[in-house]
Amino acid sequence: KIIWTILVTILGYASSLPVGDDSICSAEELAKYRIIFTGKWSQTAFPKQYPLYRPPAQWSSLLGVTHSSDYSMWKKNEYASNGVRDFAEKGEAWVLMKEIEEAGEKIQSVHGIFSAPAITSGTGQTSTELEVHPRHPLVSFVVRIVPSPDWFVGIDSLNLCEGDRWMDEVSVDLYPYDAGTDSGFTFSSPNFATIPQETVQEITCSSPSHPANSFYYPKLKILPPIAQVTMVKLKKSQLGLSAPFINPPAKSNEVIDSVS
Repeated sequence: KIIWTILVTILGYASSLPVGDDSICSAEELAKYRIIFTGKWSQTAFPKQYPLYRPPAQWSSLLGVTHSSDYSMWKKNEYASNGVRDFAEKGEAWVLMKEIEEAGEKIQSVHGIFSAPAITSGTGQTSTELEVHPRHPLVSFVVRIVPSPDWFVGIDSLNLCEGDRWMDEVSVDLYPYDAGTDSGFTFSSPNFATIPQETVQEITCSSPSHPANSFYYPKLKILPPIAQVTMVKLKKSQLGLSAPFINPPAKSNEVIDSVS
C-alpha cells in the first residue's frame, strides 16, 4: 500500500508538469541569434499574375516574438487573431504588438519582440537579432506578402533549444498562408471580408482549387518556396556585428508550368 501510494503521488506530479516543446530546455543561459529573411518571390519562380506595379511584388516588415508554449502568435487550422488579421491584410502591426504585450503581462509567456525592415522587391534580404531564454525558446514571426488579400509567410513556434544546448543554425523554407479573413483570389483583389472568418490555411498549387488563384499551378505537386529564413547563433565575439549575407541553397526555385 505504501509503495502504491508513492507511485500514485509521483505519477500525479508528473502529469501536472508542462508538456510544451519548451519544457525540456535545460540550457543554462540566454542565446542571441541573427535571423535572416530571404525573399524568393521572383517572376521566374511565380510567373502567374506576378505583380509588376501598383504596387510591385514586395515584403512587409518582419514582426516576431520569442516565447514559451503558453503563447501562440498564429497557428495553422486555427483562427487568426485581430492583430494577425490587420497585419496580414494591411501590414498594420499595432494591434498584434498589443496582443503580444498583453500575453507577456498576463502569463509571462513572451520574452521579447523583434522586427526587421521591409524588402521593396520580391527578392532580397532583411535581418535583425533576437534573444531566446531557456523558459522562452520558441520563435514565431509573420511577414505579409505585398500585394495580397490576407496572405503571409512565417514560422509558428520553432524551438531553438535541443536538450541542454542551443542550435547553432537552422534554415526553413517558407510557403504562403491565407489568414482566412479576406476572400480575394489574386494578389490585387479588392477587399472582400470572409464572413464567417475561416481558419489559417497553407496556400498550395492546388488549394484553393480555383483557376483565378494566383498560386494555382495544377501541373505541379508542390509550390517552390516563396521565401526562406535562416537563424544563426551568435558567439559572444559576434554580438553587435553587421549581418552576413546568406547565399540561398543552389537549388531550383522556378515554376515549370504552362499558364493559360
